Amino acid sequence: MATIAAFLAVMVAIFVGEWVSTWTKALIPSLFITSVIFIIGYWTIFPKDLVEKASFGVNFASICVPLLLVHLGTSMNLRQLARQWKAVAISLLGVCGTLLLTLTIGSFIFDLHTVLAAVPAMVGGIVSALLMSDSLNQIGLTSLATLPVYMIMFHGIFGYPITSIMLKKEARRLQTNFQSGNISQTDSLEEIDEENSKKFIEKLPNDYKTGAFILARVILVALIAFAASQLIHNFINFNILCLLFGVIFCELGFLEKNALHKAGVFNWLIYGLIAYIFMQLSTSTPKGFISYIPEIIVLLVLGVIGMYLVSLLLSKYLKLSKEMGFAVALTSLLGFPADYILTNDVIKDVSKDPNEVDYLTQNMLPPMLVGGFTTVSIASIIIASVFIKFI
Repeated sequence: MATIAAFLAVMVAIFVGEWVSTWTKALIPSLFITSVIFIIGYWTIFPKDLVEKASFGVNFASICVPLLLVHLGTSMNLRQLARQWKAVAISLLGVCGTLLLTLTIGSFIFDLHTVLAAVPAMVGGIVSALLMSDSLNQIGLTSLATLPVYMIMFHGIFGYPITSIMLKKEARRLQTNFQSGNISQTDSLEEIDEENSKKFIEKLPNDYKTGAFILARVILVALIAFAASQLIHNFINFNILCLLFGVIFCELGFLEKNALHKAGVFNWLIYGLIAYIFMQLSTSTPKGFISYIPEIIVLLVLGVIGMYLVSLLLSKYLKLSKEMGFAVALTSLLGFPADYILTNDVIKDVSKDPNEVDYLTQNMLPPMLVGGFTTVSIASIIIASVFIKFI
């Protein structure tokens, strides 16, 4: 019964977040509310091993992350992926803007070691936070070792509302363009004759397209991505390869479009990953967090200002809306799956028309995903590896 009760608590936290997001028309993102429920729960009645008891621990995450990334690749095409060089530029230079302000103004307010410990986690994910925390413990700075963990817990909470507002403005702009017919050929939806575009896998009788058959192929592609990353000594991050191979194998016809949706397991995996991410909040304490509130708030404010200034300049140069440019830069505070969930929350709120939803998704989701992968999976790891040497 303990396992079932833990599973119920996790699902309640997630659906309450979804309901609040729906009620506020995505002004308050679902992940923000869910994260607040988790942290209050861990500080009060939740057991520290709640997520593990609900069967969403490390082993589950190690399976679902590559599968979801391959799936997201099947929702794109090669032309869309190639067009995202602007997202890469904005996200990377947005991180540079963060580094500039935090390492100058931030180090003037706080000591340099504090800034170096916090920034990689602020612009990255769990891996970069753990790299910094482990290194600080090894050199005896145990009190400072908690800062990266707190930053990884709360940088998303800070970034969710801002990103949601930017995405909603961009979605309204795109919706207006779509309804008025003021869209360019490159932005318009690609209308493809499904019968003519079917690949050999898709031509199989429907009775043989079982969930297990789809999952087996998605898993195989993830394993191929892992083997490729090992072969090139992880020169290209495994997560990036999962996304890329999802695109390629879908184009080749080995995977269907939106594979995990067709297998019927997408929501299960995404909910499990949400639970795993918020499992990190179990190590938080009110006293420990309060002691680092000034550092967290000041560095986050400086970081976001740096992202905004850089994205504003680049958006004009790259001919993107300032809202989309800022949202892409903010993906360093989110990462996957938050960038995916936030974007979809906004799109579902702005439009119920299937054609509009497709148009908004194709124009908003790819840059958000690529921006998040660029910063969290690549840039933050490099920054953490460099900063460790200066502590």
